[in-house]
Amino acid sequence: MLEQSAQSTEQTAQSMKAKTYIPGETKEQRKQRKRNEKAQKNAKIVAEKPQETVVEKPTFINSQPKYVVCLKYGTKYDASYVNKLYDMVTRNLTLEHEFVCFTEDTEGLYPHIRTESLPDLPISGWWYKPYFFAPSLPLTGTILFLDLDMIIFRNIDKLFTHDPNNFYIIRDFNRHVIKNYQKFNSSIFRLNTGQHSEVWTNFKSNADSIMRRYHGDQDWIRVAVTQNFNFWPDEWIQSYKWEMRGKAKLNSKPKGQRDFLHNGLPDIKADTRIAVFHGDPNPHNCKDQWVLDNWK
Repeated sequence: MLEQSAQSTEQTAQSMKAKTYIPGETKEQRKQRKRNEKAQKNAKIVAEKPQETVVEKPTFINSQPKYVVCLKYGTKYDASYVNKLYDMVTRNLTLEHEFVCFTEDTEGLYPHIRTESLPDLPISGWWYKPYFFAPSLPLTGTILFLDLDMIIFRNIDKLFTHDPNNFYIIRDFNRHVIKNYQKFNSSIFRLNTGQHSEVWTNFKSNADSIMRRYHGDQDWIRVAVTQNFNFWPDEWIQSYKWEMRGKAKLNSKPKGQRDFLHNGLPDIKADTRIAVFHGDPNPHNCKDQWVLDNWK
């Protein structure tokens, strides 16, 4: 009986010790002791609780619809250019996306290519490019615009996954002779629907004046977009005639029909994935074997 009484007294004392004062303990020491006891209790609860599976919220790049878009207007480029661009994108883009051609003439396009009409304005050619900055564009998501006159020969997933949410465009190809060149080349750009909407809204309101004052759409885009823009890494996208062929001489055929005076092989950098054919030669006129092998 005495032993049981002693045990009961000891348990009571321990219980009281956890809840009441300890002889000689200061007020601050008592507060610290209780904080420690609470922390130990919480740690025990966490340790005994079954582990929950943490599901990360999808990032913008995974959840936002992705579109590869192109522009076909008039007769400069026929439907084969759109179809070949579709095939090159299909081979070299592994991310889920939709390919969309904005055009006034759908004849000859693959039937499975989605087409959208162009705005009803007295403009033509590259002056439709500001429309891709319109908040009212019938696509909601991330938009990668590609000109028709290019060869895509390596994976282009990076054009969507690199620094998502920010506007990207090519540093104009005069960069090969002018260091830190800051003008735009609009052959390839990426934006979210409605991003830099001033490009379209201001153009739509002043189209005649803007088309008289500026040589082309990319000059207007550079004037309208003065902040929050980024250049693609130069190596990713190269000028075929200036950077990959090293300014090789052209023959004397009429403009729009010229080819290189002599066929040759391009200098392809390790991370280059797209060759842009601005000016002459166009891919269908170029007889370089590399072009024949890759433009398809």
